[in-house]
Amino acid sequence: MTADTVGGVWTYALELARAFDVHNVQVALATMGNPLSRDQRRGIRALTNVEVHESNYKLEWMEDPWGDVSRAGQWLLELERNVQPDVIHLNSFAHGGLPFRAPKLVVGHSCVSSWWKAVRNGEAPCEWNDYREVVRAGLQAAHMVIAPSKAMLDCLNDYYGPFLGKVIYNGRDPSLFQPGRKEEIILAAGRLWDEAKNVRALATVAPEVSWPIYVAGEAKHPNGTTLRDKHLCFLGRLPVENLSAWFSKAAIYALPARYEPFGISVLEAGLSGCVLVLGDIPSLREIWNGAALFVDPNDPDELKSTLRHMTQNLFRRKELATYAQCRAIQLTPQRMAMEYLAVYSDLLANFTPPVSQTNYPEVLCAS
Repeated sequence: MTADTVGGVWTYALELARAFDVHNVQVALATMGNPLSRDQRRGIRALTNVEVHESNYKLEWMEDPWGDVSRAGQWLLELERNVQPDVIHLNSFAHGGLPFRAPKLVVGHSCVSSWWKAVRNGEAPCEWNDYREVVRAGLQAAHMVIAPSKAMLDCLNDYYGPFLGKVIYNGRDPSLFQPGRKEEIILAAGRLWDEAKNVRALATVAPEVSWPIYVAGEAKHPNGTTLRDKHLCFLGRLPVENLSAWFSKAAIYALPARYEPFGISVLEAGLSGCVLVLGDIPSLREIWNGAALFVDPNDPDELKSTLRHMTQNLFRRKELATYAQCRAIQLTPQRMAMEYLAVYSDLLANFTPPVSQTNYPEVLCAS
């Protein structure tokens, strides 16, 4: 299984690997992106069924990645030869076209094309043409494509299909996120500069909302600058146990996202008994309809009025918090693991191994 150490894919990979342990499934976890952090290493050490193979190769969405993507491909092929896994589980697109000897599934957690459409309301510019071709090739070569929501699977099919695909919702361990004594706090998780999460919209409405709005997430922009806003209370990037404590006491969780193919933080907030105020986008509607309030991500007045109404209505808050928690506890890692194991079983039952190769071909991912 490959894993990106940069974003939410890491949380997903660890939850899935942990849930596999009771089924005696061993995971060779090949990491790319940034080096593992101290917290990530600590999380991995707790998993006895996981062996980590670490790298810092760039991912396909990073700047000028193609040399690294090609080298990572050779590394993965060599790793497969040494480990001899039953299934290849890829959590990025670029290596879906590699000549692995085992059946391969590709999980599409997000993509630049659908991000650009949702956030910028247009097509990704021509400098992303290589990316588009690599993603299309990877998805077309996969024996199965998985997405964390039907909305995301539909986007992938629209841009890169057709291919054989299935939806498997992500899961989160409910023991990590428990409701506590709720306080008059609004919580958000995300980077202020992240146009998709749209946390900046909360800064716009904060002066007219009576409750303080706390934001958990990295404040440092990739360009080196640090972004702040005097109307928001910044918590910085928090380890999971600290973030869980904030979810536990926050009465409202707000994510007016423009783009969020699943939303792990929303699931964590739901498990913690928070009222969910979410961007009205297809993926979040799909998963949380009837258990959350939805606002137009581009309408600050609607966001403001919704938050103000919730701060003033205790009965409605308790009702919506109950709905959110009831929905969230259905999205367990055990359910996720069982669905993935069923897909693995189908792949193995219908897979014809390729003719044995002595030498692997050179991996060319883009011009």
